[in-house]
Amino acid sequence: MKFRIGQGYDVHQLEEGRDFWLGGIKIPHTYGAKGHSDADVVCHVLCDALLGAANMRNIGYHFSDKDPQWKGVDSKILLAKVLEMIREAGYEVGNVDVTVILQEPKLNPHIPIMKECLSGVMNVDVEDISIKATTSENMGFVGRKEGIAALCVALIYKPEGR
Repeated sequence: MKFRIGQGYDVHQLEEGRDFWLGGIKIPHTYGAKGHSDADVVCHVLCDALLGAANMRNIGYHFSDKDPQWKGVDSKILLAKVLEMIREAGYEVGNVDVTVILQEPKLNPHIPIMKECLSGVMNVDVEDISIKATTSENMGFVGRKEGIAALCVALIYKPEGR
């Protein structure tokens, strides 16, 4: 069996009055992330980590923010397309581990729902998806509540004979 590891990193500015999509779900809050798509940083870092593991470049290469067809798109669609791409190349997802860096709101109550949502999109067991949240201890753009950041590592594998 062949194993590969990829990592992803994404940041988005936060803006008052925007919908806040994270991990495929809408989180009630007074602000949300700003971006070309729905700006779901969890879906975006998952895409980048999975694409990187499969040596398929990054999310911007496949879904350019200059392309109007991706304007306002639900990032779960992008993630599903990435899963199709890596599976067409013969890979399966082993597990993924996401860290979200955000000052507020607290994400712990939302994590189980995010994992369930992503499990369905990715067609993997919920136990193979880890999502953690932390703050930046009031430092930097995250601490000033100007933005959100996320990191991800993904393990993919190619079963014998593929």
